[in-house]
Amino acid sequence: MSTDDQRWFHRRGALSREGWETVVDGRVPGWQHTGIRIGELQEGRRLDLPESGVERIVVPLEGSFTVSHTEAGATQETALEGRASVFDGPTDVLYLSSSATAVISGAGRVAVAASPTTAVRPSHRIPASDTPVELRGAGAASRQVHNFGTPEALDAARLIVCEVITPAGNWSSYPPHKHDEQVPGHESRLEEIYYFESAPSRGDGPEDAAAGAFGLFSTYSSPAGEIEIDAMVRTGDIALVPYGYHGPAVAAPGYDLYYLNVMAGPDQERAWLISDDPAHAWVRDRWQHEPVDPRLPFMAEGAH
Repeated sequence: MSTDDQRWFHRRGALSREGWETVVDGRVPGWQHTGIRIGELQEGRRLDLPESGVERIVVPLEGSFTVSHTEAGATQETALEGRASVFDGPTDVLYLSSSATAVISGAGRVAVAASPTTAVRPSHRIPASDTPVELRGAGAASRQVHNFGTPEALDAARLIVCEVITPAGNWSSYPPHKHDEQVPGHESRLEEIYYFESAPSRGDGPEDAAAGAFGLFSTYSSPAGEIEIDAMVRTGDIALVPYGYHGPAVAAPGYDLYYLNVMAGPDQERAWLISDDPAHAWVRDRWQHEPVDPRLPFMAEGAH
């Protein structure tokens, strides 16, 4: 990795805290609108979310979980069926109200996307079957997007959350784009977190190939600020994008790439509005003449 600011890229485990493998929140210098926690659980263990004043989405990455959440003096348990891996299509997720505290139990890996807010929306489970699945781009820029936490799919106060699967050899977060200025109807201000996972492509490769699975990710400066990330990314790595053009995220040949995006910002309107880098915006016009990668969509074996 080459970067002029080590604050914005963190290897797996570098931000461990309070029993979590990774914690990004307001304690990270220069960070204020978004957060993420990544945890690994075995049966008999639990992970606590004791604070209120933060809206959250609990996302199983691998395995199944039960979330015991308490608000207004009442406690409810919600089961999330989960999935075998992030490359097996959508999962059940749980939106947690900013008035809720919670305890997560189960076995596997789990992500919790977060944003501080005083606004209260009701907690509710979003089953995998209700998650909008979008096939975005075309050709070598084809990718699969699970839009369970976007404004069109979820009534949240601030959070915008989705996950992206990029098949081996393909590019995503492309063309490079930014969302660091408020331009009504055109661009919104959003901090963004990328959480990455990579794995040998759909069962290819030797048994020990998973340890070396990787992709590439880039972020570069815009008028809003100076930043440079050019990193080889592996499972568990985190990129923070406070401003600047970001993309591409590239899946290396032989390895599929996954990332979870968490966004929120200071604008009154909760909207994902972006500006492409003008040098590369023309690439979108080519997609109408190319088919979507036939390897997509990625779904669990036997799913329809």
